[in-house]
Amino acid sequence: MTDTLSAPAVLATPAAPATAALAHFTARLSFETDVSDVHADLEADAPGLVVVDTRSREAWDLGHVPGAVHLPTAEIPRRGAAAVPPGAVAVTYCWGPGCNGATRAAAAFARLGVPVKEMTGGYEYWVREGFPVRTATGLVRRPADGLTAPPGDIGCAC
Repeated sequence: MTDTLSAPAVLATPAAPATAALAHFTARLSFETDVSDVHADLEADAPGLVVVDTRSREAWDLGHVPGAVHLPTAEIPRRGAAAVPPGAVAVTYCWGPGCNGATRAAAAFARLGVPVKEMTGGYEYWVREGFPVRTATGLVRRPADGLTAPPGDIGCAC
């Protein structure tokens, strides 16, 4: 049993050596990206990126990332390889961090041999950060949630 007065909870398990930490965090970045980076790349028309909304048709119709393609997870084994040109990377998203649909979709793309990353935060954090979404009526944007994005044009600079 650890004496909570003498050992900080964070340090109760020692930190990994720097070389192991570098390997771990670099590996995570090769599997994941975030909504801010995806937004920046879409705005810049960065080549080699196919953003894939893996939700249902009903969810897609409520709103989706502009420029994304709609490909529900169940359809990826049949249509996924054709949706991502050779040399491109699929970026999957679903509802949000409480949903592992984007993870399942990323695994489906990987099974096809398609390079893939998961957009952490999903549609929820895209909307919460104030980025535009496409709906049947056009582009709409909600104000950024101050708990997920700095107010105004302030960037987090992370």
